[in-house]
Amino acid sequence: MMGQQTGGQERLFYSFNIEGHIPPKHLLRGIDRCLDLSQLRHHLVDHYSHTGRPSIDPELMIRMLIIGYCYGIRSERRLCEEVHLNLAYRWFCRLGLEDAVPNHSTFSKNRHGRFRESETFRWLFDQVVLRCMAAGLIKGEGFAVDASLIAADASHDLSIAPGEQVNWRDPAHNKRAVREYLAALDADAEAQPVTRKTSLSDPQSRWTAATGGIAFFAYSTNYLIDTAHGVILDVEATLTIVRQRSTLPRPWSIVLRSASNCVPNG
Repeated sequence: MMGQQTGGQERLFYSFNIEGHIPPKHLLRGIDRCLDLSQLRHHLVDHYSHTGRPSIDPELMIRMLIIGYCYGIRSERRLCEEVHLNLAYRWFCRLGLEDAVPNHSTFSKNRHGRFRESETFRWLFDQVVLRCMAAGLIKGEGFAVDASLIAADASHDLSIAPGEQVNWRDPAHNKRAVREYLAALDADAEAQPVTRKTSLSDPQSRWTAATGGIAFFAYSTNYLIDTAHGVILDVEATLTIVRQRSTLPRPWSIVLRSASNCVPNG
């Protein structure tokens, strides 16, 4: 016999527990068991005002960004929509059914503002590495270093060829990436690279055809990996042209030595 829904949506009160609707083997449950952000507020305390209205909880924003990275949600606007709709995401972010999700503009302001100034993502990365050390997942006996290309968010249509002149101070180019590019040039007279093309939206990226296909603007991501369990110990984005790469802020020889000294005995 064909069934038919008899219930409606007119009920005023519901008995609902988000915890009971998240599968025991859900990816976010496993991450939540290992994630410890108890020191995050202490790390950021100097970057918040002591007066005014309370801000969005920084732990909430970090948890939402982790969801975005784990599930490939690159758009901050879409990430907020997904957290609003998905029960598992709400549970991981410690949000109830009626709790509001932060506006997508909040992420941009914090990622490019206080999170960058305080190196929050580096701090979080280091905390994960330390937890792996404490768990004995890092042996400190064998390491591998590799680099791969990551495409920049820059189109070849919005670029200039060598020799072409452009007024970088023009308000039309007054973007964060351009301002950082100009600041780097002011700080280092030798920072201007020799490149086939320069992006007008992300001038620090480099035009490359290293993959053997169509050329595109990109950066190089360099990874230091402990070979015992494949744990990434350090990562740094650099230029794609080897001879133009600057010295890494944290030389890998120091990281290697630190890793070897911090590995638990036994």
